[in-house]
Amino acid sequence: MAGLQELRFPEEKPLLRGQEAAELENSDAFLLAMDTDWKEHDIETPYGLLHVVIRGSPKGNRPAILTYHDVGLNHKLCFNTFFNFEDMQEITKHFVVCHVDAPGQQVGASQFPQGYQFPSMEQLAAMLPSVVQHFGFKYVIGIGVGAGAYVLAKFALIFPDLVEGLVLMNIDPNGKGWIDWAATKLSGLTSTLPDTVLSHLFSQEELVSNTELVQSYRQQIGNVVNQANLQLFWNMYNSRRDLDINRPGTVPNAKTLRCPVMLVVGDNAPAEDGVVECNSKLDPTTTTFLKMADSGGLPQVTQPGKMTEAFKYFLQGMGYMPSASMTRLARSRTASLTSASSGDGSRPPACTHSESSEGLGQVNHTMEVSC
Repeated sequence: MAGLQELRFPEEKPLLRGQEAAELENSDAFLLAMDTDWKEHDIETPYGLLHVVIRGSPKGNRPAILTYHDVGLNHKLCFNTFFNFEDMQEITKHFVVCHVDAPGQQVGASQFPQGYQFPSMEQLAAMLPSVVQHFGFKYVIGIGVGAGAYVLAKFALIFPDLVEGLVLMNIDPNGKGWIDWAATKLSGLTSTLPDTVLSHLFSQEELVSNTELVQSYRQQIGNVVNQANLQLFWNMYNSRRDLDINRPGTVPNAKTLRCPVMLVVGDNAPAEDGVVECNSKLDPTTTTFLKMADSGGLPQVTQPGKMTEAFKYFLQGMGYMPSASMTRLARSRTASLTSASSGDGSRPPACTHSESSEGLGQVNHTMEVSC
């Protein structure tokens, strides 16, 4: 494909399987790690309360980093490993971080009453402006995984002026067809809810070979997340519609994400086909596609170092943190990169980085990254 360039990271060994499991096996220690600086809030929205935790305060005119987890998880199970990674502290000291839990998915959530109607995926997206307004954010950089990536993409389509950039892991832009719907129903009859969710989160290879990590998440999903509430979220995610996006110029009045986007998927992850298709529907001048080796279905958990390095690069591409260290990435670059720096006083351009052998002054293209 014209304009497609490859960028390789030097090999970074994944976490040892026993190490992954050890981080998760103690539920209390895992969920409470480095939580002392976080403040919890319950925010009223048009579609009910949202549980949000936040660290830091808005810094000048910089956006907040806002996360949304996958179905079966909450912000702690989905993002603790990533945000507690040592190198991430270089990023988080420059940004306020806001984690959003989908309704009823947070630790200790009460079970919804009989007959409760869980918000649709569109309504989940429409709840987020209340969070932005509550904390006085001007705009956000979203990090979403799976169902959370879908919600943030929908949020950016409906409220583009509130979104500065998106990191979307394991996004599937397609609704389920009848065959997929029937398969999901059958799976629900023959498997427990945690096992059904695990097949969504992890590749088949991981389910067989990485038993310690999978078992740890099975226990966390079964014990930490309210099962009745999870079932409602799972049902709603599986009834989602196609994400209404098309590459500009392919159809009249095509809708697309207007902000810089980094798509991330692990090798052999369940969502790989969906992420590839999403990449084909986005603007190639503002999209980076990152396929991570040795990371499976949850790259932010199994490869937090590589994920942090890629996120730093993404932020630099938008003009933030121009002096941040890029040790592994900088050594492995096969093409030059320049980033326009931005102070806190004004919003940077939507996409300022260029990717070419010439360097300055050229528009970037969709870039496939192998790491």
